[in-house]
Amino acid sequence: MYGLEGYNFILINRLYRERLLFLGQEVESEISNQLIGLMIYLSIEDENKDLYFFINSPGGWVLPGIAIYDTMQFVPPDIHTICLGLAASMGSFILGRRNNYQTSSIPSRSAPMSFYLIEKSRLCLRHMKYEY
Repeated sequence: MYGLEGYNFILINRLYRERLLFLGQEVESEISNQLIGLMIYLSIEDENKDLYFFINSPGGWVLPGIAIYDTMQFVPPDIHTICLGLAASMGSFILGRRNNYQTSSIPSRSAPMSFYLIEKSRLCLRHMKYEY
């Protein structure tokens, strides 16, 4: 088990260089700040290359989730959101944040729930859009 920390660091950096981002936990301030920093850094590096955001999240805090959402709207590259497993609560809000063609889900046991939550978040977004 010795030396695995270095290997994980190299693997994660390689995935980031390929513009692959992961939210595999509850949405909270620390992971939110890390993802926001990565999105901004990668968009500065090359604003024409798309980003791919993989989500497997049971939900989480509202304000860090909205910060991720706002950053996804702000950065120039297109961000494709992909559900791996479960996207509930704030995870589904982030998942369904843009156009239909940029959101997808990988089939799994929790996919029907994920699709329900995606549709629910889209309805919420449409409602919020017309409130302003």
